[in-house]
Amino acid sequence: MKLGIENRKQIIWLAVLGAIALVMLGREFWPSSPAAPLAGQPTATAARPGVRRTASGKVIPVVELRLDPTLDLNLLSQSEEIKYAGNGRNIFVAGSMPIEKPKGNGTDTQAAGIQLPPQPAPPPPITLKFFGFASRPGEAKKVFLSQGEDVFIAAEGDIVDRRYRVLHISPTAVDVEDVLNNNRQSLPLTQG
Repeated sequence: MKLGIENRKQIIWLAVLGAIALVMLGREFWPSSPAAPLAGQPTATAARPGVRRTASGKVIPVVELRLDPTLDLNLLSQSEEIKYAGNGRNIFVAGSMPIEKPKGNGTDTQAAGIQLPPQPAPPPPITLKFFGFASRPGEAKKVFLSQGEDVFIAAEGDIVDRRYRVLHISPTAVDVEDVLNNNRQSLPLTQG
């Protein structure tokens, strides 16, 4: 019967790895005491309790973690002393600008100083031309529209050139809507 101890190198390596694993587990589960400071180095807490130094050397107060659920009146009074001044901007309206506070008693009205916002530019005119229509019995009435060299055939409700919707067809005119600019225009029948 073989016990598996024929290969001595494997057994030695197994014993070394097992010892390392035991040392690692021992360090993990047993707490270690903190290292004592050197005799020549003063500690920050011994010099000034309640403060500590950051990595950059700045001294900051240490906040004690409290599990006491009672109300701390000192912290409450500190938070009550903070006043919000704001800048006059309405935070509930997107893109709002700060509100200018009027100066004076409010009776100074200057008509010359009031400026109206510029009027929006009118939508561009529809460049289609209505030059004919066709109707067969039992089919919807269709119109022939041109724009430059392009000719389009459309019925009521169709969209032409990915931009214009034909609203109504009459014998003398076609009502067209520019769906991009929400502009409606009536195109009269043109000759030639």
